[in-house]
Amino acid sequence: MLIHARQAVPYRMFVPKGTTLTSFEGFAHHRVTVADGVTLSAVVGGTGSPIVLLHGFPQTHLMWRHVAADLAADHTVICPDLRGYGASDKPAETDGSTYSKRTMAADVVALAQALGHERFALAGHDRGALVAFRAGLDHPDVITQLACLDVLPTLDMWSVMQGTSATVGFHLYLMALPPGLPEQLIAGSPDAFFGYFLDLWVKDPAAIPADVRTAYLDACRAAVPSIVADYRASAGIDITHDEADLAAGHQLSMPVSVVQQDWGAALGFDAAARWRAWAPDLDHTTTTSGHFMAEESPAEIAKILRTLLQR
Repeated sequence: MLIHARQAVPYRMFVPKGTTLTSFEGFAHHRVTVADGVTLSAVVGGTGSPIVLLHGFPQTHLMWRHVAADLAADHTVICPDLRGYGASDKPAETDGSTYSKRTMAADVVALAQALGHERFALAGHDRGALVAFRAGLDHPDVITQLACLDVLPTLDMWSVMQGTSATVGFHLYLMALPPGLPEQLIAGSPDAFFGYFLDLWVKDPAAIPADVRTAYLDACRAAVPSIVADYRASAGIDITHDEADLAAGHQLSMPVSVVQQDWGAALGFDAAARWRAWAPDLDHTTTTSGHFMAEESPAEIAKILRTLLQR
């Protein structure tokens, strides 16, 4: 049953039976059509100026459970599952545009507008940060403030991945391959594949408790083709879009906050300088948290987002 943008059910009715998840108390679950044949699942709570929070890989909206509860005290907080992830629709990849960040950014804008928000702040982590970055370039009159957590823009990401150090991003190369082999390999042992990143990238394993980890693995297991398609787009059409913006001199015109681990030092590049080329109004922060910083250090991330919302 489609739940239209202005109708909703309590979040507890959305959570699958048998789970112990109790996150997003007081939030409502929506299903909103954002494109032909594509409906996004989102949870919405709080009141005040709107902010949309986009999850990363290999996660769902659940990664924002702590930060969303904090921000909802004085903001309207919208946490969707991206196209191809979680409880959102997973259209078949017809060409590179199906999961381009341009398409996924348009989904997010359509979602927010269907919920009554013509302009909004946007924060993304990992894959969600790449969608947020594209939304900022494509929709500068819509995105009021922008935060990107623990990524580089696509062009810069591929530029710094060189030599043996690039093995830390082996999954980027695997999922860049043409359709067929990567889907088959990952589907052969999805829990081992997705679980590898959940274990490798976290500094505090307690930040992702067993029920949340299970929810992530269940969601990823059911979305192998669309997750691969998302990554494949970042080795193709997303590069084309970024190159066109770079050649045209386009930059992010809104205030931007970037939070990253210090992997720029580890891989031999200046992360802040890379970001500043795209975002003149930049606040760049290095965190000691692990990659899953919204779960490992939610108070730090909420504080950074609150500061951004005042800029």
